[in-house]
Amino acid sequence: MNLILNVLWIVLGGAWMAAGWLLAALLMALSIVGLPWARSAVVMAGYTLLPFGMRAADRAEVTGPDIGTGTLGTLGNLLWLVLAGWWLALGHLMAAVLNAVTIIGLPFAWAHLKLAGFALWPVGRTLVPR
Repeated sequence: MNLILNVLWIVLGGAWMAAGWLLAALLMALSIVGLPWARSAVVMAGYTLLPFGMRAADRAEVTGPDIGTGTLGTLGNLLWLVLAGWWLALGHLMAAVLNAVTIIGLPFAWAHLKLAGFALWPVGRTLVPR
C-alpha cells in the first residue's frame, strides 16, 4: 500500500516539493552559514519524495537529548525559518490546497500539511519507520 501511495504522491506534488528541498540544500551548501543544514535538507528531500511508511519524530524522544534538541537547536530552527523554512512551508501549503480540491487528494493534502510544519521547524527532529 505504501508503494501505491508513494507513486501517487510523486505525481500529486511530491516530486516538485522534493526538488524544492534539493534547491534549499544546494543554496545552503553554497553558503558557509547554511552548510550544517544542507545534509538535513537532502534527507528531507528524500522524505518529501517518499513520505509514506516514515514519520517525523522528536530526536530527543528517539535517541535522547543532544546539541540539536536544546537551545542551539532552537537557534538553528530560527535561522532555518528565516533562510528557507518559510518558502518550503508555503510550497507545501499551496500543494495541500491543490490536493484538497479533489477527493482522492485529501490524504495527500494532509501529508503536505504535516510536511509544512516540519519545514518550518526541522532541527531536533528525525525520521523513523512507521
